Amino acid sequence: MNGIIIFGVLLALMLTGMPVSISLGLTVLTFIFGFTHVPLESVALKLFTGIEKFEIMAIPFFILAGNFLTHGGVARRMINFATSMVGHWHGGLALAGVLACALFAAVSGSSPATVVAIGSILLPAMTKAGFPNKFGAGVITTSGALGILIPPSIVMVMYSVSTNTSVGALFLAGVIPGIVLALMLGFTTWWRARKFGYPRQPKATFAQRLKALKDSFWGLLLIVVVMGGIYTGIFTPTEAAAMAAVYAFIIAVFVYKDMGLKDVPRVLLNSANMSAMLLYIITNAVLFSFVLANENIPQQLADWLVGMGLGQIAFLLVVNILLLVAGNFMEPSSIVLIMAPILFPVAVKLGIDPIHFGILIVVNMEVGMC
Repeated sequence: MNGIIIFGVLLALMLTGMPVSISLGLTVLTFIFGFTHVPLESVALKLFTGIEKFEIMAIPFFILAGNFLTHGGVARRMINFATSMVGHWHGGLALAGVLACALFAAVSGSSPATVVAIGSILLPAMTKAGFPNKFGAGVITTSGALGILIPPSIVMVMYSVSTNTSVGALFLAGVIPGIVLALMLGFTTWWRARKFGYPRQPKATFAQRLKALKDSFWGLLLIVVVMGGIYTGIFTPTEAAAMAAVYAFIIAVFVYKDMGLKDVPRVLLNSANMSAMLLYIITNAVLFSFVLANENIPQQLADWLVGMGLGQIAFLLVVNILLLVAGNFMEPSSIVLIMAPILFPVAVKLGIDPIHFGILIVVNMEVGMC
């Protein structure tokens, strides 16, 4: 009964158009003061202990790094490099968009940042070259969604915080699915471009490719610095995020010089606004998870599903459908913070690997975003 009340209040508030973070907070307050007798001291303690996890610090650092890269000319150089490599194939600029999105996803950790950085430059060029607007927008939005799957990923950090799963293991598990999806997107783009006769670019010479590689070298090196540092054990994911922010600042301001020092405060303020929004959602989600755990709702749900004889495959199919639907109405961070504390205990009880389950959630949200 308590579970029905909690989710009923949350759904009602969200249907009014109220932001997810405020809906979560009001749901928690309504339930605590009206339907249960949880000591306020316990709520306050959980609020502070729940958000003082070291991994959470990676979120503002990755956001800051992504903003420096977006405004610092890294995206433009990645697009030039991608175009020099695949621009002469059918649908050259569209293929370059897929490759550039995959590369930028490997340094930004965010799908919206990837779409904005690559799309703002490439979409006008695709339209000018003769690509249909819908095709160009579809390529960039679907490829940009790789930003939450190809590590580093802010959404994976949030899943880790919600379920106490290793961030490094999630990053490692996201590499192969990210590459496979990028290849599938590239093949689909090439096939449609060939079928409908979309334009292709002149083939770049070896010298032009080498020049494009040199121009984009410092941006591409960040992929090696971040992922290499994590996988070799030199950095923790949080330390890698801090390193990425500092590195992105240096190459944007002092190497590429597409930004001046006068532009840095604007980037810092924008990053602070985005970070504050996400951290506010996390704070309310921590309290929401506390209420669910206090009422033993996830465990009751797990016992009920197991008692019904629901197996791993059937459960994962249900989760797929649920997340695909949710992805059409909510952004990934909110979905993870609401759904993960509920579904994760069920997955564990059914014997599903936590890392596998995390990647499945991310991929479904990626499709839902598109």
